[in-house]
Amino acid sequence: MTDLNHANGKPAVILLSGGLDSATCLAIAKNKGFTPYCLSFDYGQRHNAELKAAARVAAALGAAEHRIARIDLAAFGGSALTDASIAVPEDGVHEDEIPVTYVPARNTIMLSFALAWAEVLKADDIYIGVNAVDYSGYPDCRPEYISAFQAMGRLATKVGVEGASLTIHTPLIRLTKAEIIETGTALGVDYSLTTTCYQADDEGRACGVCDACRLRRAGFDDAGIKDPTRYRAV
Repeated sequence: MTDLNHANGKPAVILLSGGLDSATCLAIAKNKGFTPYCLSFDYGQRHNAELKAAARVAAALGAAEHRIARIDLAAFGGSALTDASIAVPEDGVHEDEIPVTYVPARNTIMLSFALAWAEVLKADDIYIGVNAVDYSGYPDCRPEYISAFQAMGRLATKVGVEGASLTIHTPLIRLTKAEIIETGTALGVDYSLTTTCYQADDEGRACGVCDACRLRRAGFDDAGIKDPTRYRAV
């Protein structure tokens, strides 16, 4: 999972949610010299503000292409992000338990889509903005999970069997939120374009009280950088 020094325009698939982390991931990939192909998902989440944000970010950072794949994880529910009967937590992050905002198998499904597009593009590289620091309870954000999926991807594809070496890049996995923000700021990311909130309104304004908002706001505070987030009136 080590980044190349410079990719010389090679294509890479970037999983782009429209949030702070994925925007930073896109900027890192581009800075490494990759030609970014961004993939977002309309998966039955509570709002589509993040998809609008993803489109803004992809355009601002010069993605070669941005696609939105439609899947229906709301058909299964089991998460506060896909089931309206489960409340979004607003009492802070508890590191000793898996949050109800975990969406069952989401990263596995999204990485599988990314793997398919990468094979078509003849891209050996996929970027995903998973982080094991702020969300250590998410099982599909752990380094060992990424390593296992990477190994599977090399076994499961035609290009892998023919000798291509798939790499899943996780440049944020060991960074704090402040470090992520500092990195993105240095690379010119405009975080006012992003949406991180679990329950943003139709205009993309954040609630300011969910766990995602708490972590984002604390990250800007810790980095000493002005928070450009638009919050709705409470």
